[in-house]
Amino acid sequence: MVEVVAALIWDKEKFMICQRPANKARALLWEFVGGKVEPGETKEQALIRECQEELNILLSVGDVFMDVVHEYPDLTVHLTLFNATILKGIPQKLEHNDIRWITPSEIPNYKFCPADKDFLDSIIHF
Repeated sequence: MVEVVAALIWDKEKFMICQRPANKARALLWEFVGGKVEPGETKEQALIRECQEELNILLSVGDVFMDVVHEYPDLTVHLTLFNATILKGIPQKLEHNDIRWITPSEIPNYKFCPADKDFLDSIIHF
């Protein structure tokens, strides 16, 4: 099982979603920014590193919003979504195809990675 972390970043009533690159698994689906936890890293350290690498932002990681285990055909992930805020920087598309800020009511307009379904359901009913 792969440990994966992601950030739920709010700006007033909108939260940030990122579109996966066309050349990666689950191409062009929308997701929360994040990635795999490397050996020797805490989940929080991994999330800070991933956001630096993918968006060029410095993140403050808060508490766990929710976690899920999801089985894809090619791997099983334990995905932990953290509440987080941007301390420094403006998100840049260093790896993602696109970045959007959306309201919970706009969630149905986007096709997300299947592992994010429970997170999105919780955000809609938050």
